[in-house]
Amino acid sequence: MELHINNQTYDVSLKAGQSLLSALRDELHLTGSKYGCGEGQCGACTVLLDGIPMRSCIYPALSAAGRKITTIEGLAKDDQLHPVQQAFLEKEALQCGYCTSGMIMSAVALLKKNPAPSRQEIITFMNGNICRCGTYNRIVDAITLASTKLNGKDHE
Repeated sequence: MELHINNQTYDVSLKAGQSLLSALRDELHLTGSKYGCGEGQCGACTVLLDGIPMRSCIYPALSAAGRKITTIEGLAKDDQLHPVQQAFLEKEALQCGYCTSGMIMSAVALLKKNPAPSRQEIITFMNGNICRCGTYNRIVDAITLASTKLNGKDHE
């Protein structure tokens, strides 16, 4: 079966019931997406499927065939971090880093859907991503900064 991940096509042998997260990590060695709760509740495993944030730990890998999958590994271009990644660094929005890839993927989806979200809109959208270290204020600040960069005030 073919999976389209980060603008590349991969031939993989998938098992019935295998999660997309398992295929990404175990078959393709794309380990940026993390296994957190295994129930789709924490957001550490978030990837984008056709631009929509999806919990890959509960999403069947077989259902991802024919869809555009983007993982954290696919965001940087030409050795330059995506503006959301850069903003997370600048605002020190990570501590242990375990939730970071899922947070960033959700933030990228938010900013594609709403390029200039309010603080409350960011909080509401990101509500399903859990940060064990509690860096929520810095995460919101980073997404706000990324919004500014993506809206041409500081990037592209």
